Amino acid sequence: MFRRIAVALSALILLSSAADAERARLGFGLLLTNDFVGDGEDRWRTGSVTSSRIWGPEWTGELPNNFGEIIELRIGGEIIAPANLRTPAAGDRLYAGALSIGAHTHFQKKNTEFALGADLVLVGSSTGLGRFQDALHDLGGIARPSSGVLANQIGNQVRPTFVMETGRSVDLSPTANLRPFIEARAGAETLLRAGFDLSFGQVGKGELLVRDPVTGQRYRTIKNDGWSGASFVVGADMAYVESSIYLPTDRGFSTTDSRDRVRAGLHFQNKNGAGGFYGVTWLGEEFEGQGGSQVVGSAQFNLRF
Repeated sequence: MFRRIAVALSALILLSSAADAERARLGFGLLLTNDFVGDGEDRWRTGSVTSSRIWGPEWTGELPNNFGEIIELRIGGEIIAPANLRTPAAGDRLYAGALSIGAHTHFQKKNTEFALGADLVLVGSSTGLGRFQDALHDLGGIARPSSGVLANQIGNQVRPTFVMETGRSVDLSPTANLRPFIEARAGAETLLRAGFDLSFGQVGKGELLVRDPVTGQRYRTIKNDGWSGASFVVGADMAYVESSIYLPTDRGFSTTDSRDRVRAGLHFQNKNGAGGFYGVTWLGEEFEGQGGSQVVGSAQFNLRF
């Protein structure tokens, strides 16, 4: 059922974009995140992928002033797991597989940047992500999720989720930029978040960067191929979480007073436009009794042949 819904939504968004003869695909970005390339563990926010495709009439090097002129189709998948996939400790979080698809728009008003959109989040065993991880771990000789863990995972459900972010970029120097932001989510997880991103280098100049929902890392979609070298980024944010389908209160879970993230990363690119990104993100505790934080790694590759 979930696969049919996802395919139908994808086709609808693609057709609506294609119906406007003036629109063209302007960019693409994909970010892979896993704790194996972070702290080397296999737990909690253990793995995710986020992919964006951008359409619009043109890209001038900055956000347009009109709502709906730039459209982003965003597709994502995430696996959340207890710290032990075989015999979880009492009170550890439940297994969850989530797929999402949505449409977002990016624009600016009086130098304030906005990103508004909605995602349809599909959660549960019907996503097939539990079976996917089981097969992948079996292939790699890694501990597989037990049948009990998969049977006790978050149940099948569909949650529309509204997302809004507003931010303002402030140039501190020709190569340093500070961008404070506020983000609100309502749906699969309902929260209010505030934070900042600080970049050193040319990355982001004349580009469209999109925020990964798990780590907060911003990945490149519409890229400026005219620069080469490296850019360093750091950031942090704090969120108040009202509710989360991944931490159901009727199963005895309580969210922490705040959900904190601290991140750093390096974008690099050669003169031919090929390059990539690697970053690490510290994720604070998300529920009472979690018993520790975690570090995940994220990567993006821009290849030219």
